[in-house]
Amino acid sequence: MTGENRWRWPGGAGTLTAMDIAVMPYESTDEAALDEAYRVVAAAQAVDLPDLPVGDRAEFGLLVAHPPHGNVIHQALARRDGEVAGHLRMRLPQLENTGIATVELTVDPARRRRGVGRALLAYARKVAAEHGRERLIGETPGPLPGGPGREAPGAAFAAAAGAQAALAEVRRRLDTTRLDPAALTALHNAARTRAAGYRTVAWRGPVAEEYVVDIARLESRLLVDAPMGDLAIEAEQVDAARLREIERIQRLRGRRRYHVGAVHEATGRMVAWTMIDRGPSTPWHAWQEITIVDPAHRGHRLGLLVKVENLRHALAHEPGLAAIDTWNAAVNDHMISINEQLGFRPVDAWTDWQLTI
Repeated sequence: MTGENRWRWPGGAGTLTAMDIAVMPYESTDEAALDEAYRVVAAAQAVDLPDLPVGDRAEFGLLVAHPPHGNVIHQALARRDGEVAGHLRMRLPQLENTGIATVELTVDPARRRRGVGRALLAYARKVAAEHGRERLIGETPGPLPGGPGREAPGAAFAAAAGAQAALAEVRRRLDTTRLDPAALTALHNAARTRAAGYRTVAWRGPVAEEYVVDIARLESRLLVDAPMGDLAIEAEQVDAARLREIERIQRLRGRRRYHVGAVHEATGRMVAWTMIDRGPSTPWHAWQEITIVDPAHRGHRLGLLVKVENLRHALAHEPGLAAIDTWNAAVNDHMISINEQLGFRPVDAWTDWQLTI
């Protein structure tokens, strides 16, 4: 899964009945509700994942105002004794994967283990069923040997709710302040010697019209090529029009996106592509998003080539960039090898959960 949507289960099953906690939806234009939602999400992130940026309140508002293309977003606040204690965000795909809903359940750390997570999950089940969904999908972080201490109450909550662990992932971080330019150059040169017949193209923002069909095709391959474990997720069918809409939404969200693609010179087709994404309020941090190579063009080290060049590309435009995070399926040995050659190091483990409604 990519950096944009990290859907999490909360920690701490509670004992209060539904009568003690009210869960109510809110509209994306309700600024007071958004203030409360941001407060809960920021407080939880500071406790659970303090090294990951939550962004500022303005960025949070942009994410809500401009939902992902082809999705309905449902949001709700949980109040206990009249005070906001939890937040729910559900994504209901409309184009593919119409049998699932992805969920982020967040409980205020000061109000955990009082039934808020349980109430939010019961509400999410109800909403999902009303929309004809069969499964909920969420994600939880946990510790890795030698990594920072990470409590894993979310995993216990998900398991207690009857969810099944469907995919193991690992988050890795690149500390760009410790990059070795000589080592990066050696990697680039080694990749370039294997990439005869290919040239690279770098860009920011929207892809050039001559490559939009190729990028849409590569985007569509992501869930086909990446290991997905037991997750019951369909590949997205991305065409040029859909890609342009995705780009428009990211632009409205204030995202800065850096790309490098590899073009097969004999055909003029772009056959490999990688992208780094930065939010509007965290100049020190970015997400390493998609990296994909067309199966017919593998074996030329194109993945490593485009990633090295895009890292340089992003750093040239973002001098304050100090950390880049990425997620890989734990069994994706090839991409993990590339990332570790670049200097990415494991931080924590993540589990994707699947719950049948």
